[in-house]
Amino acid sequence: MIEPGSPAPDFTLDNQDGESVSLSDHRGHWVVLYFYPKADTPGCTAQACGVRDRGSDYAKADAVVLGVSPDSVRELKKFAEKYGLPFTLLADPDHAVADRYGVWAEKSMYGRTYWGNQRSTFIIDGAGVVRHVIAKVTPKTHDDDVLAAIASLR
Repeated sequence: MIEPGSPAPDFTLDNQDGESVSLSDHRGHWVVLYFYPKADTPGCTAQACGVRDRGSDYAKADAVVLGVSPDSVRELKKFAEKYGLPFTLLADPDHAVADRYGVWAEKSMYGRTYWGNQRSTFIIDGAGVVRHVIAKVTPKTHDDDVLAAIASLR
């Protein structure tokens, strides 16, 4: 997993509208880069709706939010529309970006083993440096944790 103090690996992925978005497009702003397992599942929905509901707090912190999952552009579009998500969701179906950030991991549920995104958040400063990592995110406290971290880093 990428450590604080490391340069954030740049990438380009398609957003929920099929448009290419690069991490470097957001230089000069804080970026909250969060990886989640699957759109429209209970934990991921709680996390995304929390970001939506705290949008004004992210704006005050001059933070851009980018959510990354292995879902397709079509699935992300449906997710964003269903919950009115006003931030960028990025499709990483081949998990290339998740691999680069070290969050593509073997997981286990109900005795079944599979691979997927480990729910993780990277807080990146305006110069493109990872300043804080939340390796095991709790969806219900995600926004409080992220906004507190950004405030402490200023």
